[in-house]
Amino acid sequence: MSGILDTVNLRTQMVGQNRLELLLFALETDQVYGINVFKVREVLQCPLLTEVPRQTTSVKGMAHIRGETIPVLDLSEAVGRSGIPKNEHAQCFLIVAEYNTRTLAFLVRKVDRILNTHWDQIMAPPAEIGVENYLTAVFEYENKLIEILDVEQILADLYPMHTNVSEEIATKEMRLKAKQHHVLCVDDSSVARNQMQRSLEDLGVKVTTCNNGKIAWDLLNNLSEKGNDVTQLFLMVISDIEMPEMDGYTLAAMIREDDRMDKMHIILHSSLSGGFNVSMVKKVGADGFLAKFNPDDLASVVIDRIKKIEHLS
Repeated sequence: MSGILDTVNLRTQMVGQNRLELLLFALETDQVYGINVFKVREVLQCPLLTEVPRQTTSVKGMAHIRGETIPVLDLSEAVGRSGIPKNEHAQCFLIVAEYNTRTLAFLVRKVDRILNTHWDQIMAPPAEIGVENYLTAVFEYENKLIEILDVEQILADLYPMHTNVSEEIATKEMRLKAKQHHVLCVDDSSVARNQMQRSLEDLGVKVTTCNNGKIAWDLLNNLSEKGNDVTQLFLMVISDIEMPEMDGYTLAAMIREDDRMDKMHIILHSSLSGGFNVSMVKKVGADGFLAKFNPDDLASVVIDRIKKIEHLS
């Protein structure tokens, strides 16, 4: 286990090729789950946890790791299943990850291996299971169905976030100008799409959402084939990076390679952390990177674009 992530920092060359690596793990059943390796800082045996007084959520305590105090979330309990008993923590593992600028550790029963695959093999969950679940994608491997959890939804339930844009950012004048513009937002997480939509509509912008890069590409391509100039229809595209079927890096690269839409302004918006983001933004031709999720930061990116095209100071 000590070497399972030894080469994680050498894997960034896969990004932009619609490829990903999943760290596979299990909770309290035989079901296998996956998490994107690029979100994972390290994996370690669960140390002794410091309890949190009067803690009533699935946060089971705090772990002291390399000089940091990190909250530990029992992932089984967070998704509505039986939590791991305290006396069994020492036999379990922590997956230390970074989401939405927050570092936390997921307590899991076991960690299996790292699996190399492609985003076009990762599929959205069947519509028949409804929207009230914690799945963001599924993947069939060796006749088993691997489930990818919507960690952003789990964290949103645990740490609710506001989506209103502050008056200092969204002035009355800017809200009036924003009503003239339309933004395409792309994200496979329903909570992330809703957060973006509420924030940008609070600013005054019209919003269209797509569930993944392939759906967004099909939309842009179909509009272009009908003679529409999508760079005039949409002020910009704000896209998540990791999505089933087509990731955000691939979407950005395809837009840049198409003469009909290569001038589209593209912002990659992700909870992925790591220094490779800046270099990958340049590699695929995107115009910028924005970490999730802060409504003022999101609104500021849109306002800056409005000011630039309208030549405002």
